[in-house]
Amino acid sequence: MTPSPGRQLKELINAPGILVMPGVFDGFSARLVESLGYKAGSVSGAGLSETNLGWADVGVMGYEENLHASAALAACCSIPLQADGDTGYGNAINVYFTVQGFERAGLAGLMIEDQVWPKRCGHMAGKQVISAEEGREKIQAAAEARRDPDFVIKARTDATAIHGVGEAIRRLNLYAEAGADLLFADALLSAEDIRTVAQNVAKPLAVNMGFGIRQRPTTPLLSARQLEDMGVAAVSYPRLLTAAAIQGMKNALAVLDQSLTEGRVIDRPDLLVSFDELNTLMGLPKIREMEQRFLGASAPAEAPERKRA
Repeated sequence: MTPSPGRQLKELINAPGILVMPGVFDGFSARLVESLGYKAGSVSGAGLSETNLGWADVGVMGYEENLHASAALAACCSIPLQADGDTGYGNAINVYFTVQGFERAGLAGLMIEDQVWPKRCGHMAGKQVISAEEGREKIQAAAEARRDPDFVIKARTDATAIHGVGEAIRRLNLYAEAGADLLFADALLSAEDIRTVAQNVAKPLAVNMGFGIRQRPTTPLLSARQLEDMGVAAVSYPRLLTAAAIQGMKNALAVLDQSLTEGRVIDRPDLLVSFDELNTLMGLPKIREMEQRFLGASAPAEAPERKRA
């Protein structure tokens, strides 16, 4: 019997060696991460808000929009995905039903944070956090809501920027006692802070690496091996693929602009995946195989390749 998504993710978190979870946000990124051999992915809440709604990660996206998009990602790949549940969209009661919704949708786990709603990206100024007691209540509700005991509850605190590392550690241990399986202190400002948190929390620690974030202060960029040596269990790269996608589109549109300006065709295959590669990534071979099995003689025939004169 295939283990549940939660069981798969929990085993990866607790296995020897650090778990690397690229941030995914659409069908392209989810399928690409799986095809390249990564064992798990982390759904980027910021990526969903930015790509689906066209607005920054400041609490514009609601529960239903998040759930619908995350469910589609879980359905199109076989690796376990952890979703971003923001603050749970209300109090502990709302958190309870939020967790059940994401678990039913096929996700392997859900992150709940202790920011005040509307939340904002962890590296933006102006964050506020709820009390540690209310945060504990939310995690307790999240832990009790899951039907699969292996569904992973990831507790995030944003207290470091406001109250310091000591308070972040205190909160994470409260959340661990309340039932969290994985802990995350966002926006730690030094390698020493990461090491200190990892050594002083009761459950496995996750961190985010924000490649491409140039403003300071922010979490220093460290390799997965360095983080593993510090005692970190999992690392996510939430904005790596969204930022790369935008840069790739900018590069392609710059070539189109050049073509329009110069009045000539400029073909840059190096900037694009081929049509065949795109279709393969998007599961067309499986659809073709299903057509043959289910439709038989009525299956659409492949058009013969036309030879050049």
